[in-house]
Amino acid sequence: MTRSDKNMWARRDILRLSGGVGTGLLLAGCLESGDDDGSGDSNNSSDSGSGGGNNAISIGLVTPLTGTLAPYGQRNQRGKKLALNAINDVGIGSNGRTLDVLVEDSESKNQSGVNAARKLVNQNQVPLLVGAVGSGVSLAIYNSVTSGADVVQISQNSTSPELSKKSDLFRMSPSGAAKWKALAKLLKRDGKSKVAATWINNDYGQGFADTFPNVFDGEVVYINPHDQDQSSYRGVLSEMANTDANAWLFITYANEYTIMVNEAFDQGYNEQADYYGAESTVADSIIKNTSDGSQTGMQGITESAPTDQQSYKQFKTEFQKQFDKTPTVWSAYAYDAVTVAAIAAEAADEMTGSALQKVIRDVTRPKGTKVFNFEEAKNILADGGSATDINYEGVSGPVDLDKNGDPPGFYQIYRVKNHSYEYGDFITG
Repeated sequence: MTRSDKNMWARRDILRLSGGVGTGLLLAGCLESGDDDGSGDSNNSSDSGSGGGNNAISIGLVTPLTGTLAPYGQRNQRGKKLALNAINDVGIGSNGRTLDVLVEDSESKNQSGVNAARKLVNQNQVPLLVGAVGSGVSLAIYNSVTSGADVVQISQNSTSPELSKKSDLFRMSPSGAAKWKALAKLLKRDGKSKVAATWINNDYGQGFADTFPNVFDGEVVYINPHDQDQSSYRGVLSEMANTDANAWLFITYANEYTIMVNEAFDQGYNEQADYYGAESTVADSIIKNTSDGSQTGMQGITESAPTDQQSYKQFKTEFQKQFDKTPTVWSAYAYDAVTVAAIAAEAADEMTGSALQKVIRDVTRPKGTKVFNFEEAKNILADGGSATDINYEGVSGPVDLDKNGDPPGFYQIYRVKNHSYEYGDFITG
């Protein structure tokens, strides 16, 4: 793709999935509780949205289609599909090439994620890899596959602060460091002075353990890890119950939290302290597999999208039309990861990792003109613009990748009431 070719591309008059440049970004309203973890794609696949064929260019996606993080992988699949629809309605380059996303299952495990990434990079020779959900999986892929290779990696959902130490490992979801500060603010607001916390023993949980005690304005009387995929957590719960904490923090995943809630309910621990959590303790599967009253008053924070932004509203409308579900912000992150990849492909001189690496930050930065979809970005490039003339504002919020490859973040407070999720105020880290 040469710059002269780009200047020849015609402008389209109708912008799809557009809210219009200059739309306000204030967060208001509620992110609805519909948890899109139902019947998503369950097999490895190649998806080119409404396009396809031999004219396609390919990128990779490593996402959990099985294992404890599978609900997130199913959300990713839906966000990816909507992004491809918008991108392939326009096409990449002067010939309108379609974008294919080759999908491999991480199985929610580090080594399986590495194996999946190796297949995409070595066999399929993708120059850009979207992956992964679990922070440990993303870091394992970076350390074993993409670091030093001619491949760009964008994590769609990982939040561990450890990713910030890899400046060429980009992500769409904000760093957990800000999130744990926001959680500490919520506890202070609720007058909680003593906290017992258990965290899942991986990079996601470790990021919490390294950050939260330093930002919480109170006493952390218990903070210990638990392993993933255990059949019981009675020992951890008993240790928490032997403290005088007035708040219990569960920094874990849906399957593990479900077991903990049920075992704590059996022992009457839910009467002892108020529960708090974060985004990965929000899932329809938790509600379905726990008893009424077992989580009453459970609160936490979850990453949120700018629900008043017109492009998000259009994304939500399209999502509901196609999947009959309300999107979570995790689908929006996947949408943005694929869209940023497509804009970078449009702006780069060639479809190689090194060429994409040069432009991927630039197309998200505030210096450029705000665009809200792939087509608006393509039109700027077609008029002779460059990557620095574009500032992609994602459906998940401003992307604005910083020197560490991190975006800013917004959080929303949720509560379990009448055995369902309610969403309320916004909070920052």
